[in-house]
Amino acid sequence: MPSIRQIRQRIRSVESTSKITNAMEMIAASKMRRAQQSVLASRPYATALLDILSDLAQRSLSGEVQDVNPLLEVREANTIGVIVVTPDRGLAGGLSSNMNRAAEEFISTQTAPVKVVTVGRKGSDFMTRSQQDIVATFTQISEYPALDDARPVAKIVQDEYIAGTMDRVHIIYPEFVNTVVQTPTIRQLLPIEPSDDSSTDSSPGIDFAYEPDPGTVLSGLLPRLVEMWVFHAFLELSASEHSARMVAMNAATKAAHEMIGDLTLVYNKARQEIITTELLDIVSGVAALEQS
Repeated sequence: MPSIRQIRQRIRSVESTSKITNAMEMIAASKMRRAQQSVLASRPYATALLDILSDLAQRSLSGEVQDVNPLLEVREANTIGVIVVTPDRGLAGGLSSNMNRAAEEFISTQTAPVKVVTVGRKGSDFMTRSQQDIVATFTQISEYPALDDARPVAKIVQDEYIAGTMDRVHIIYPEFVNTVVQTPTIRQLLPIEPSDDSSTDSSPGIDFAYEPDPGTVLSGLLPRLVEMWVFHAFLELSASEHSARMVAMNAATKAAHEMIGDLTLVYNKARQEIITTELLDIVSGVAALEQS
């Protein structure tokens, strides 16, 4: 059994750790609220943009738009591009490992060669260890992402797609569901395929009018859509990361308090044994003196 001094030192160490995890929990909770507000506010904009894009794509397919935008061109998938969005830092529960596992499973199911663009140090390190073909790596993304953070990532995959070095592009990111649930999500970015029902619920019966013409609007809107979805993935990551970290630090603080309780019991038991031993020694000594 460890000595009383060792037990006391361990209790102090765990108490110090619990103070750190509690502080990190409060910081993460504060950041989480702001990140949640940002991601929830971005979803209606994403839906509205898809509504407009769906209408433009239908006009393009019907021949109303003369030149087909290269980002709408569908070709045989000889090379797959994957954007993997993960945190830069740890201490976020199983978020990073879940994202890396989802990316690994998706890549393993592809029959064509895969090129990877990593966002976040955790994904970059994992893909490097997995010996994937990494085209570009982005780290140190702001805790509160801006559209400017997404533009370099979007530009790389758009240039690769237009050049024909990527025939399909997917993005893998954690979708924020609630404080304790963040789901790995895979979305196809290129070629852009608006869902058939994107305008069914949110804008039924709306007849869009475009100035100067649908083709010009489509050419300007398609690159913005790719940027928007990359930006939206960053917002989802921010909300997911802060939520996961808050939950992880809360669990760590509770575990530390439980450990302190257990160590305190061991400490008290050890002190009781020492006191009992000392009392027995005193009693034995007194008895020996009386006999002599």
